[in-house]
Amino acid sequence: METDGGGETGISSDWAELTHECLINILSRLDLADRWRGAMLVCKSWSRACQDPPLFPEFDLETLFESTTEMSRWWTREFERKIDSMLRSVADWSCGSLTEIRVRHCSDHSLSFVAERSPNLQVLSVKSSPNVTVASIFKIASACRMLRELDISYCYEISHKSLVLIGSHCPNLKILKRNLMNWLDPSQYTGVVPSEYLNALPQEGDTEAAAIGKFMPNLQHLELRFSKLSAKGMSSISEGCPNLEYLDLFGCANLTSRDITNATSNLKNLKRIEKPNFYIPRSVFHTERYGHWRLYDERFQTDIFRI
Repeated sequence: METDGGGETGISSDWAELTHECLINILSRLDLADRWRGAMLVCKSWSRACQDPPLFPEFDLETLFESTTEMSRWWTREFERKIDSMLRSVADWSCGSLTEIRVRHCSDHSLSFVAERSPNLQVLSVKSSPNVTVASIFKIASACRMLRELDISYCYEISHKSLVLIGSHCPNLKILKRNLMNWLDPSQYTGVVPSEYLNALPQEGDTEAAAIGKFMPNLQHLELRFSKLSAKGMSSISEGCPNLEYLDLFGCANLTSRDITNATSNLKNLKRIEKPNFYIPRSVFHTERYGHWRLYDERFQTDIFRI
């Protein structure tokens, strides 16, 4: 390998002389992690190229989260600040071209910035973000009216007011995921999710269901795992969301099989429904309070987990 008088190899010189267009073409073939941890650190020209707006139509960290066992440090402020910093950078570099965001553990700080810089946003997933509140959701609803998919699962500072805002301002919303953690058997989160956060589980299942039914008439896909909605809330959804094709009610302990059948009978487009789908021994609960569990013994019979 030949070197010039300065000690740089010929191949290094060739890479340094690549045009910006060629660099963008090469970098577009790398995934986000490779660009962020590798290419961006090579030199100043590569760093600038890695910030080019065409490289950021989407920002997806979900695949990285899913490939790793959840850790307690994800729930710390320090980790949240790192995610916020990344998200703000991407929103800034994209120059308004960002259409899809899938992250976890962000906060109002970065999400408010996204609302200012990403008017074309269509997909927003902020699962497990304890410091995302109605404040940033209001800004997202007001500025990102092309939103068609929203995942606010495990975000316990978000209330029915946020659902009203999103439904009122984003008429194209087709997919809503509002899943809660398994409050029937929270042992799986021990040592990972802070106990005070687990205890903050939203209790307003019917209120949220009423907001969904009233303000999100075009929904086609709805997930409400472990929601505390009852037959009343189920009725609100079935009456207000006639276009539902997929409905996930896994873990909704306050619903009986009869409640679900009655409420979904008028959903003509419904193709798939995930029912509560578990069995709880009657001896676990006081029968006067939880007598409806007998219905699960007779009608579901799946015994997926016990508590």
